[in-house]
Amino acid sequence: MKHPNGEKSLTLVECPRDAMQGWSHIIPTEKKIAYLNALLKVGFPVLDFGSFVSPKAIPQMADTARVLEGLDKQHIAAPGKPGGHFSAHQTHLLAIVANFRGAEEAAAFEEISYLGFPFSVSETFQLRNTNKTIEGSLATVEEMLDLCAKRQKELVVYLSMGFGNPYGDPWNEEIVFEWADTLSRLGVRIISVADTVGLATPEQVFSVTDYIIKALPDHTIGVHLHAHHAHWKKKVDAALQAGCHRFDGALKGIGGCPMAGDELVGNMDSTLMIPYFKSKGLLSGLDEEALAGSLRLANEIFV
Repeated sequence: MKHPNGEKSLTLVECPRDAMQGWSHIIPTEKKIAYLNALLKVGFPVLDFGSFVSPKAIPQMADTARVLEGLDKQHIAAPGKPGGHFSAHQTHLLAIVANFRGAEEAAAFEEISYLGFPFSVSETFQLRNTNKTIEGSLATVEEMLDLCAKRQKELVVYLSMGFGNPYGDPWNEEIVFEWADTLSRLGVRIISVADTVGLATPEQVFSVTDYIIKALPDHTIGVHLHAHHAHWKKKVDAALQAGCHRFDGALKGIGGCPMAGDELVGNMDSTLMIPYFKSKGLLSGLDEEALAGSLRLANEIFV
């Protein structure tokens, strides 16, 4: 997608699911629906709205199917190989899944365009997050790709621990590159490199993202970064310099993976990124009044 001035526009993925999943108390279904409907009015290209995972593992997401039933369909873009092309004022829905059973459940909903699967370069974290080894998860990716092809969905693979590993497993940039290449050869076309526990330096963000973008020029390479408010801009600039045009964020910078088992470093704050990207001519078309309304709801929910 391009702006009228010919510049490549940016895909901002808003992630209320990531904000909600680790919250300290259960958010009522009705409040989730109201918040997500407010976000749909903003016009984000993609909304990471929920997940189909074990309710024992992530109790906050146990009502995702009921939440989906309450969403305003007029703002939801029709699926069908979205491939990075977005309709004005309509949003593609993305659901996170941790295994093939969850993928089947999510794929049954026509409104969902993307299935997101966390694939970790850390064996320890993969076991903690999905209860499978890396090799077992690779087989799951193959199954999901086949499912997506049959159901007109698109698979987004999050390369977890893409910028570092606190668990003592082997990690270096070459390992990350090899797994990105392996996923590409399987048929994955959207890869989001995830700074799962906020370890990345701006230099790492640039070097890893730059390499993968250059190695896989026909793919969509995004970043799912976590950062404290004092450090967000340097990481964003590093990814932009590397040629990245897909960023995940969450209003107020809330969120992080509860399966990491560590003190969470928040998501990139969308309320900081939006004006920054707009100032660079990379982002347009968002409804500012709806955004302000969403932020008011976020301030009521996340207290």
